[in-house]
Parts: sequence; C-alpha cells; structure tokens
Amino acid sequence: MQQEAGVVGEALEVWIDQDLCTGDGICAQYAPEVFELDIDGLAYVKSPQDELLQEQGATTPVPLPLLTDVIDSAKECPGECIHVRRVSDRTEVYGPDAG
Repeated sequence: MQQEAGVVGEALEVWIDQDLCTGDGICAQYAPEVFELDIDGLAYVKSPQDELLQEQGATTPVPLPLLTDVIDSAKECPGECIHVRRVSDRTEVYGPDAG
C-alpha cells in the first residue's frame, strides 16, 4: 500500500463515530485488540489496557503491529465510521475524511 509509507513511524490514533456505526462488527473481526462491540450493538475502541472507551470521540493509539488490520477495518466498514489520524496534527490519514 503506497499510503502506508506516508505514515510509517508516525504515531496514529483511531476513533469510531457511533452515530454512523452499523454494528456489523467487521472492525472487531479485523482487530479485536483495538475494537469491540458493546451490548448496545455498536463498536467502540479499546484502551491499551483493554478497557472499552465509550465516551463520544474517544481515541486509542494504533499499535504498529496492528496498523494494517486497523486500516483494513476502516476501508471495509459499511458505516464508514472508523477514523485513523496522526496524533501530531490530528489529520485523518485513513477513513471517510482522509484526503
């Protein structure tokens, strides 16, 4: 993937817009260490300590070994609600608002 080369070595974070989440769970299948479906049927990100982060707009770091899985989740998500952005300037690099 050419785009991945542009973010190698940069700290990334991911968040989910629950207002757009369809609850398909594709993200949790790709990267269960990062995403989880809650009892409400919506997906949320998890903290590095494996805690479900249910606050609106909550972000979690993207672990480098899971970068491809997180990116694939954003690409395959039918709700287009997964946003991956650089921590340094909060620019979205993968997801519906990526330039």
